[in-house]
Amino acid sequence: MRISAAQKTENENRIRAAMDRLLRGEMPPGGKCDIKTLANEAAVDRTAFYGTRPYAHLRTEFERRLQTLQDVGEIPDPREAQITRLKAEITKLRERLAQSEQTVEELTDFRGQALARLAAQHEEIHWLREVAAGASRVSRLPASRTTVNGSCS
Repeated sequence: MRISAAQKTENENRIRAAMDRLLRGEMPPGGKCDIKTLANEAAVDRTAFYGTRPYAHLRTEFERRLQTLQDVGEIPDPREAQITRLKAEITKLRERLAQSEQTVEELTDFRGQALARLAAQHEEIHWLREVAAGASRVSRLPASRTTVNGSCS
């Protein structure tokens, strides 16, 4: 079915208005920022956007404008923006998890080394006490006596 020049102009105006709404982030329920939603919003057959059909130049314009927005970091589709944000958050959380695992591993190693040092020092203290007890020239000091108020006499 052929359309008149006036109908084509009217359709192009509806398509451009729908394009502007979608690129501003005004998505219909269940819609995305894509050609299918653009065609539905403009009440135009989607196949008219492909090949040598009458609105192929508008599909190209829509895709170019969408790519330009994405290149500067703006994502008009809220779902796509949410997906991008969540992917970035997942990446950051994975990095934090890896850092936490490394810290836990380092602290576990440090704990093992500290326990080994304490055990060695404990053994050395026992050995020194045995050596000190066996040496005849070491004399023990008498235990201090405390007075009623707790001071030494």
